Amino acid sequence: MAEGASVAAAPGALPPRALILTGPTGSGKSAWAMRVAAELPIEIISVDSAQVYRGLDIGTAKPSAAERSQVPHHLLDLRDPAQRYSAGDFVVDATLKLREIHARGRLPVLVGGTLLYLRALLRGIAPLPSASPQVRAQIEAEARERGWAAMHAQLREVDERAAARIHPNDPQRIQRALEVYRLTGRGISAWQADTRAPVAGVQWMRIALIPGDRMLLAQRLAQRFDAMLASGLLDEVRALYQRGDLYTELPAIRAVGYRQLWDFCAGSCDLARARQLAVTATAQLAKRQLTWLRSEPGFQGIDPAIDSGFAALLAAARC
Repeated sequence: MAEGASVAAAPGALPPRALILTGPTGSGKSAWAMRVAAELPIEIISVDSAQVYRGLDIGTAKPSAAERSQVPHHLLDLRDPAQRYSAGDFVVDATLKLREIHARGRLPVLVGGTLLYLRALLRGIAPLPSASPQVRAQIEAEARERGWAAMHAQLREVDERAAARIHPNDPQRIQRALEVYRLTGRGISAWQADTRAPVAGVQWMRIALIPGDRMLLAQRLAQRFDAMLASGLLDEVRALYQRGDLYTELPAIRAVGYRQLWDFCAGSCDLARARQLAVTATAQLAKRQLTWLRSEPGFQGIDPAIDSGFAALLAAARC
């Protein structure tokens, strides 16, 4: 995307509007978006770093064919699981879709919980160096030998600010931060201080579904994962595993739920252990998402369990 890219309307016209509907995993974002579609002429832009991959359907709660036939959905199934998709890719693709949807006279609704993508779209992207397959392969080899905790400790030595922000169990971001440092000799946190201008000319309406009962959310996440297993998630992961060209360092395979069942397919643990690890990882993801949303200005929080919540969402969308 060109720096300062704009999706603005013609001079004198009102700025084009877009609704962001985010929240922790399992909070009901997709279902609420479909309810909005019954009331308003919308198109949905997925903000989900796992739904961009073909073949990751059940474990990502990807919209069904029936839902896609009712409402146009964008940025699904863009990549093979062997490929990578970055926040920069998302900003380019989402900006294009915003333009197209606005041109059709419809309301774009950005739905999903990949907050890195939202931050990139709203705040801009640091002018980071391009990925280096050679450096990434070197980091992945070191991680296989030493573990990602050791790689996180290495990151702390060269970029303390980045290490403080990146969780030790987030290998994708650890890898990228180390890659940037090794390529440039400069920490990724310093690069991120030099951000490009965000997408201009859009009136953002920002809604976050924030469940008030966190214990109930954790229970629902466990039930949701069990429902995914019952719907064939293990077979979905097994099909990916049997391809032979995929491995755990790929972003698609690191997706929550997939990487734990991948370990089961590899014989590293039994299914009960894989299920427990996946449920725990899902709860941890929801906690990280809630922490980010609490610190992010400009979002209107709505408890999805409150009866008046959907009316508040519609009111925001119609403003």
